[in-house]
Amino acid sequence: MSDVLATLADLIRLNTVNPAYNDDGTEANAAPFIRRFFSERKIETTEQEVFPGRHNILARLPGRTRRRLVLEAHTDTVSIKGMTIPPFEPVLKDGRLYGRGAVDDKAGVAAMMHALASINADGIVPPCEVLFAAVVDEEFSYRGVVRLCEGLEADAAIVAEPTELRVVVASKGVLRFRVSTHGKAAHSAKPHLGNNAISHMARLVLALEEENKRFSSSPHPLLGSPTVNVGVIHGGVQVNLVPDRCTIEIDRRLLPGETASSVLRLYQALLDRLKQEQPSFDATLEEPPLLVDEALDTPVDSHLVRVAQEVLAKLGLDASPCGVPFGSDASKLSRAGLPTILFGPGSIDQAHSVDEYIEVTQVAQAAAFYRQFILDFA
Repeated sequence: MSDVLATLADLIRLNTVNPAYNDDGTEANAAPFIRRFFSERKIETTEQEVFPGRHNILARLPGRTRRRLVLEAHTDTVSIKGMTIPPFEPVLKDGRLYGRGAVDDKAGVAAMMHALASINADGIVPPCEVLFAAVVDEEFSYRGVVRLCEGLEADAAIVAEPTELRVVVASKGVLRFRVSTHGKAAHSAKPHLGNNAISHMARLVLALEEENKRFSSSPHPLLGSPTVNVGVIHGGVQVNLVPDRCTIEIDRRLLPGETASSVLRLYQALLDRLKQEQPSFDATLEEPPLLVDEALDTPVDSHLVRVAQEVLAKLGLDASPCGVPFGSDASKLSRAGLPTILFGPGSIDQAHSVDEYIEVTQVAQAAAFYRQFILDFA
């Protein structure tokens, strides 16, 4: 293995499953390894506490100016449940390295680490200061990047996510919320004495599907249309009772320009319309939402994007900007005032999969991109 692949394999061996998924893991398992990696290379590191025992690890390369570039990647992974390969035993086979986190996001972590290390080893002082941030909790509640953004001053950021070595300037946001329908309980032998909350919810779900059709009329040039998905439903107590309550959880993907408040108003208007059509319909849109993360939309003519395109052209890679449907830490950095792009090795199709893997050639290419970008971003 090359040095960067060896580092990736070492990271895979560590159980860094987000504690929210109850797999006896934590990103704290990666922190000593990352600190030691930089310490051995005489690169300064500091820590930011996010939760007790769970810290962001920050490594700093001084630059020739006071400008600062942030390279950010997350160290936590999703659960190992259902995996068909040993999650923490990296296996190199047919040009692929297998293991949990191989593509999401440890390949990006390793590539960024080695980009900094190679510049430092060559005795090069980059045009601006570089801050590498290995953050916690991206896979659950984004608290690591939120902590990173507190008081952060920088000129631009690159977030490592599997983008197949494309420069991503736009990504969808996400809004998750609950809606409950209310009815009246009764014995199932006399359902006319009750008011079935599940039946009302069925009408609402069908109305949401009709909303999906409307979205196709105004797509974003890089992201396509917004989407809505009903992912969870709970209702009823037992089969011989008319249910008096039913609740769904909705995942709505947001386009740039959409806000959580404006979208929630649209869904409240839908509930009001269903009430007008059938007076017995009773529903509540529960607030606050379960999760809000607005979209990323970095201008394609920004200095950050132009430099990224120039570097990709030098490396013989596709330099055209693109968009992705998934969320990441990038939107939080953007809202903190940093022009931000996504770039990393591997495909999102392999992320969270039962046999997660990374194409090893892309790891080396990503490290080369990060290194050259650091040298060219002035």
